[in-house]
Amino acid sequence: MLFSDPLPTLPDAELTYHAHWLDSVTADAWLSALLGETPWAQPSVQLYGRQYPVPRLVAWYGDAEASYRYSGLTHRPLAWTPRLAEIRARVEAAVGQSLNGVLLNYYRDGQDSMGWHSDDEAELGRNPLIASLNLGGTRRFDLRRKGSNRIEHSLLLEHGSLLVMAGPTQHHWQHQVAKTRSPCAPRLNLTFRLIKPSHEH
Repeated sequence: MLFSDPLPTLPDAELTYHAHWLDSVTADAWLSALLGETPWAQPSVQLYGRQYPVPRLVAWYGDAEASYRYSGLTHRPLAWTPRLAEIRARVEAAVGQSLNGVLLNYYRDGQDSMGWHSDDEAELGRNPLIASLNLGGTRRFDLRRKGSNRIEHSLLLEHGSLLVMAGPTQHHWQHQVAKTRSPCAPRLNLTFRLIKPSHEH
């Protein structure tokens, strides 16, 4: 299957964007079901000695060994539901790699966001593949080089799209989903990844 890819070739990055990866009927069904059946949480992170709730709702699913640490928190995975296992199998087939965990982020409105970061935690290994499935409202996804404040490229992540980040991307680039005052529908993002056991880091 050939995909149209609106991404420019960015140095030191492997990015592929599949705009219409899912048909709209399946995308609508997955969005509705996942919003209703996911036990959403809003963890707090510590910044400068104070606790702040993250500006979105989250849930972490995975194989039993796929504990994931980010923002100073260790997330123990919930067991795969039949629906998430089916979605994982479809994503694995698309990227040609096994994936043992998925972080669900629920952006309720334009004030929910994700700050600048790289997915470069040790348990992801050296050149991690991150497969990001987008459902619901379209949000802007920004990329900048590490050490720079300038946004190098922005991409609109649409309902039913799949963004795959691989190779050296996380070493050299950061990404964000910024707050917006523009009205936008609730958005659900599923980022699949492969957590390596601690002895393989």
